[in-house]
Amino acid sequence: MPKVAIIGTTTWGVTLGVVLAGRRAEVGLWARTEEEAAQLRNAEYRSKALSGVVFPPRLSVTSSLAEALAGAKAVILAVPSQSMRQNISAASEYLDGSMLIVSAAKGLELGSNKRMSEVIADEINPDFWSNICVLSGPNLSQEILQDLPATAVVAAEDEAVARKAQRLLNTPSLCLYTNTDVTGVELGGALKNIIALGAGIADGLGYGDNAKAALITRGLTEITALGVALGANPLTFSGLTGLGDLIATCSSPLSRNHYVGVELTKGRSLEEILRSMSGVAEGLSTTIVAYNLAQQLGVEMPITEKIYRVLYEGLSPRQAALELMEAKAGHELEGRRWQLFSLFKR
Repeated sequence: MPKVAIIGTTTWGVTLGVVLAGRRAEVGLWARTEEEAAQLRNAEYRSKALSGVVFPPRLSVTSSLAEALAGAKAVILAVPSQSMRQNISAASEYLDGSMLIVSAAKGLELGSNKRMSEVIADEINPDFWSNICVLSGPNLSQEILQDLPATAVVAAEDEAVARKAQRLLNTPSLCLYTNTDVTGVELGGALKNIIALGAGIADGLGYGDNAKAALITRGLTEITALGVALGANPLTFSGLTGLGDLIATCSSPLSRNHYVGVELTKGRSLEEILRSMSGVAEGLSTTIVAYNLAQQLGVEMPITEKIYRVLYEGLSPRQAALELMEAKAGHELEGRRWQLFSLFKR
């Protein structure tokens, strides 16, 4: 089996490493320091920190980028979105023209407002741009580590490249579909985290399933509207990276973003909540980027706006919900600068 390199010892990075190595692929997992690498090699540490995750024999952990990437047919970047640029820049000298470059991060970069594939393209040889892929979908790590069935989508601008990644990364319990709408797949995976924050708020306030269903549906419309404004295919958001990921992330207590939303309704500050968490809730930075993009493009995103105000302007979760319910409702596909109404009106 070919070798796959994974940059990032996040929960998702470790999960992908375990799953792929369990399929008899050789996997090189890169840790930032030798101390971190040594910890991950230690079964006792993994038992305490990673709930007893067993590393297959073909999964090796190293603090050397050169060693992790040597001979790899693909490199998966499973890092927080705000560190993507730093990580791909460090790895760029070890890439070659035959290596697939797969982003598994679901976020948008603060400041530049760029998607992860755009950040990667900024930092690598332009000759390698056609090898950039993105991986997204309803993928809760703890379920995948239990070998429960799951699906995802891998997207590349060239269908042949997407299919190459599909063949390399597909496993019996993680079924991969392909897509060529890189913009839509990335935006679906990133923007759904904002709606998951709102779903957590709805659950924390005890608003019930009717309210959460409405939030998810209206959230999907907002995501699609911004996606179309940025050049995505609207149909992409009805797939795994849009609707599929929304259902999983908005419904599961395993979701970090859902957890943050619930905890906000308890009167806890955002800083306090983050101190109590392991891992990153990508929706926090994505909300800022999406809010800024909506303002720049004149796209109406009322849920995103309310979540932004709750997170960064002190609006109470309950008041945000009341304001959303009091908003004037028109045709459900009609909004400021939305192209959806003209696309779907009959």
